[in-house]
Amino acid sequence: MLIRSALVALTLGFAALPVLGQEAVPSDTTVPGTVSGAVRAEVATLAETLRLADIIAVMREEGLDYGATLEEQMFPGAGGTGWPATVAVIYDGARMRAAFEAAFADELASDPALIPDMQAFFASDLGQKVLTLEIEARRALLDDTTEAAAAIAWSDLRDSGGPRHDLLVRFAEVNDLVESNVMGALNANLAFYQGMASSGAFDDTMTQEQMLTDVWTQEDSIRTETEDWLFPYLTLAYQPLDDDELQAYVDFSATPAGKRLNTALFAAFDTVFSDISHALGAAAARQMQGEDI
Repeated sequence: MLIRSALVALTLGFAALPVLGQEAVPSDTTVPGTVSGAVRAEVATLAETLRLADIIAVMREEGLDYGATLEEQMFPGAGGTGWPATVAVIYDGARMRAAFEAAFADELASDPALIPDMQAFFASDLGQKVLTLEIEARRALLDDTTEAAAAIAWSDLRDSGGPRHDLLVRFAEVNDLVESNVMGALNANLAFYQGMASSGAFDDTMTQEQMLTDVWTQEDSIRTETEDWLFPYLTLAYQPLDDDELQAYVDFSATPAGKRLNTALFAAFDTVFSDISHALGAAAARQMQGEDI
């Protein structure tokens, strides 16, 4: 469940799309017809159990907060009311959830026999406990002071070593959290460039190959930023768990159901955030063109 909002390296921007930027907002995604009604119902139940609505709500807060940062970086003081309004539309919670659940159902349709095991773990007392801790920690890290304290806590834990340190590292490895987040961010950053290009930001001077090259040059910095966010987050989120509880979570993550759930979650969120990134790229291009005028 540890998917970070992508877009960790790009600067994005926008101020003046018509009708709050509706043209730049990704269209709603529909569940493919190949997903049976029974699987769709199982996935909907699993999504409720996983508290995905709450997770998406926090991701939306992160997106709105990031939007303010982007204005500061790209067009300080020039966003007016249009930029935050457009960011709010692009990070529309209902649209994000609909797009995610459609992609999530599509992902799990190939392995429906594993869904009951996913449901059983996260519906358990421990499963609900870890979900609550993850959501609370994610929201807490929106505060700079809390984020700094979590970084210090992880640094101390890393320096001292011990069973808790090893469990957190193992958890990240079993779930492939660093690489999956890095790839998600790279995909989102490429989508951002493509969105900018679709709105004429580059005057046909940047090719697809150049976009790919530029995105790949960001890999090392994205990996560093991902690790700098991830391990303080894990330290903060799971601090209330005892080692046996955390070990049980690691053990589930290593099962076929745990691994399949993890890959399905990352794939679904990759779809959502690539669409969002493309929309923000298109919005940034329109903003820059507006400023030039």
